[in-house]
Amino acid sequence: MIAAVLGVIGVVAPPVYYTAKNIYDLLGENIELKENINQLTEESQIGYAKVIKQEKRDGKLYTRLLFVETERADPRKLVLKKEFEIEGDVVHFDALIIKFKTPLVMEGQERAMYLWRRVYGETMTPETGYAIEKPGNEPMRYRDISGSLSLDDKNLFWGEIWNLANDPQALSDAGIQAIYGNVIYRSLRPGLIYVFKINNTGNLYPEVVPDL
Repeated sequence: MIAAVLGVIGVVAPPVYYTAKNIYDLLGENIELKENINQLTEESQIGYAKVIKQEKRDGKLYTRLLFVETERADPRKLVLKKEFEIEGDVVHFDALIIKFKTPLVMEGQERAMYLWRRVYGETMTPETGYAIEKPGNEPMRYRDISGSLSLDDKNLFWGEIWNLANDPQALSDAGIQAIYGNVIYRSLRPGLIYVFKINNTGNLYPEVVPDL
């Protein structure tokens, strides 16, 4: 009624966004979001790391590394670039993997997202690691997934995705098969690039190539 009145007097009504009460409403009723999740393709490369400098200070070895996250559609394009310094040369890379299930995705197909969490060394606890992505934030790598959502729904979607890992029943109700962490660690050396890849079962592993 309001929109009709505004149209008569020549005023364009602002767009009305559907606002979900919880992530179950959002995943169950937002058609555009479901279509975007269905369009997720199997990913192989999700970023890489390389040593910028390794040096000893006060008898301890320190590794300064560059961490890069790449665009899903084109691994040559960067969406995130950060530098970290770790005591020692063994570095842990922590990711969160989200697998969606039917009927949210088409029968017989599996769709997943891979969210980087943090980097930490052998002398650190995971809790004191350096954040790659901030939990609850929209990752640049998946900005197209939630691009059609209102700001409130976007915040709801990403906030709940990051928080659902410890509630199996909530996962099932939301149409998510699993959310789990995957941590890999390597002794890093200068002159090499550590390309992070995901296989079709969701396992994260590094492929080591020379830095030409």
